[in-house]
Amino acid sequence: MAPRRAAALRDGDVSLRDHLIAAATRLIAERGTAGLTVRDIARAADVAVGVLYNHFADKEELLALALHEHVREVERRIGRPDTDGTLAENLHAFVTHALAVHAAFLPAFAGLIGHPEVFARFDALPNPMADGRGLHTALADYLRTERDRGRIALGTDLHAVATLVVGACHELVLPRVYRGLTEPVDVPADHVDALVTTVLNGITPR
Repeated sequence: MAPRRAAALRDGDVSLRDHLIAAATRLIAERGTAGLTVRDIARAADVAVGVLYNHFADKEELLALALHEHVREVERRIGRPDTDGTLAENLHAFVTHALAVHAAFLPAFAGLIGHPEVFARFDALPNPMADGRGLHTALADYLRTERDRGRIALGTDLHAVATLVVGACHELVLPRVYRGLTEPVDVPADHVDALVTTVLNGITPR
């Protein structure tokens, strides 16, 4: 380990375990997970390869923790949706936010197709978004406040609405991940408006 880095760790600025997760997170943000090796992570962290196995059970545990932190960093960078407007404006903000975060962090998962053990470790961690609630629950919670305010019909299935909205975001991004594509997602110009309008108006004649 480089002397300067070692001194910083000894001074308690960051634990070696956290330092290794941070190094792996930086690599994932820069190049994704495809072909990422333990040696790559050790080199980025300025430690010997064997050091990683003193702090993690295996590479899969380290990758899952780094992916978890990557998602959290994406959300911090993009920020949370503003929900101080009308119901339509707030839904528009939420959908725009959900599309942005999915497009930003899901490409990092593309290199892990065929490695279910990393996904299993990741799924065992707390949800990294919306303070541990996840986008689905965060949207359902918001819709519940709107229902209590009388802006949403009492009989509305809020979790069904959340599934429709979050699923519409997944539809644009997940197929690209399955094919290993990491280029920016092309969101149709009227996609958000059309989704919000459909959610608000429903599909039956009035």
